[in-house]
Amino acid sequence: MTKIKAIIFDMDGVLIDAKEWHFEALNRALTLFGMAISRYDHLVTYDGLPTKTKLRMLSLERGLPEALHGFINEMKQIYTMEVIYARCKPVFQHQFALSRLRAEGYRMAVCSNSIRNTIAMMLERAELLPFLEFFLSNEDVAAPKPAPDMYLKAIERMGLLPEQCLIVEDNPNGIKAARDSGAHVLCVHDVREVNHANITQTIAALEAGHA
Repeated sequence: MTKIKAIIFDMDGVLIDAKEWHFEALNRALTLFGMAISRYDHLVTYDGLPTKTKLRMLSLERGLPEALHGFINEMKQIYTMEVIYARCKPVFQHQFALSRLRAEGYRMAVCSNSIRNTIAMMLERAELLPFLEFFLSNEDVAAPKPAPDMYLKAIERMGLLPEQCLIVEDNPNGIKAARDSGAHVLCVHDVREVNHANITQTIAALEAGHA
């Protein structure tokens, strides 16, 4: 019988409604060079990928000079921090879910394709850090999502087997990484679906062998 012991969350679009923030920040930086991307392209092509990967893709597809990557990345991070300060606030539904899950004995961590500073700032301002054992960023692995490395590293750090973990993900790159890690996956469409009832019902179904 499957016994779930840990829940590992993606962050953007799962615990924090930040997809739009990343889109806005990257576009502000790209607009400096007349290279904006559409919201559609962001959702369909770039969602969930690290900024460095997005910039490499723009160089291949649209001829963005590689010499500009460092500067654009730096500006994007500055703009992201501005948005986090302005808009990132605690959300009761997520605080409630994580505090209940922790009280019920589940171990929790976050694995995000964002950089370490961004993750720390968002989780701190959302007041979710106290419920988590740790978080991993794209700086903690050689290959970010869609590679499974980040999830495998988190599972190993917890000393668990993949089948003892439930990963909560929202975009194709993250879902692929989660599935390839061998863990169970709860796919959500947005942050509203990340709540205590949804997570515990998924766990109950898995443990009963119905999922």
